[in-house]
Amino acid sequence: MFPLQDTIPHRESPFVTWALIGLNVGVFLLELALPEPALEALIRTFGVVPARYTEPGWMENPANYWPLLTNMFLHGGWMHIIGNMWTLWIFGDNVEDRLGHGRYLVFYLLCGLAASGTHILLHPDSTIPAIGASGAISGVMGAYFLLFPHSRIIAVFPVFFIPYFLELPAVVYLGAWFLTQLFSGTFSILAPGTGGGIAWWAHIGGFLAGALLVRPMHRRRRRVYRPYFADEEIPIRYLYPR
Repeated sequence: MFPLQDTIPHRESPFVTWALIGLNVGVFLLELALPEPALEALIRTFGVVPARYTEPGWMENPANYWPLLTNMFLHGGWMHIIGNMWTLWIFGDNVEDRLGHGRYLVFYLLCGLAASGTHILLHPDSTIPAIGASGAISGVMGAYFLLFPHSRIIAVFPVFFIPYFLELPAVVYLGAWFLTQLFSGTFSILAPGTGGGIAWWAHIGGFLAGALLVRPMHRRRRRVYRPYFADEEIPIRYLYPR
């Protein structure tokens, strides 16, 4: 299933989500302009190579830290970046509404770091660079799963090349998505070489990180004082100061 839109409009302009999309697209256009040898060197230098982080003394080399962040802004092709940026566009604005711009940026980067860490933990001997924003975006999806469970997601489901359009509760769509990642990730470990080049466990780690971080990072809403009716019990917090 591929999400087309959700049913909750954003209340504030999602500047950080727009900036993240713009930065990812800008870096991808730079990738397209590079000759193939330079592109391969870029990906190997700034992508996450798990084996690099399981070698003794890796922490002593400052160059090993940057890929944990920079890998989030590299993509391997048009479908890769379009799928990631479209998903960020759908789910990111509402999560940014709830967290606030600054907290949301920190949240996004932390989810990306957690995704990279999970991938390294589950594939410690891999020498293949892992790139893409999907780990961080999975964190955004994990936050959306908890914050907006009753939102509706309009998705397309192709059957024999015929598109079928479905409207599902967010908790169902995102729950099914997570279970798919979990099943695929488990299968990729039990049967190595069947992962299809997808970092399933980065998605799982990012999603769980987002679900765990969103509550502590949630910004407090301003309390709204309202008139009360005569037959209500009146909590002290709703009384107007005199």
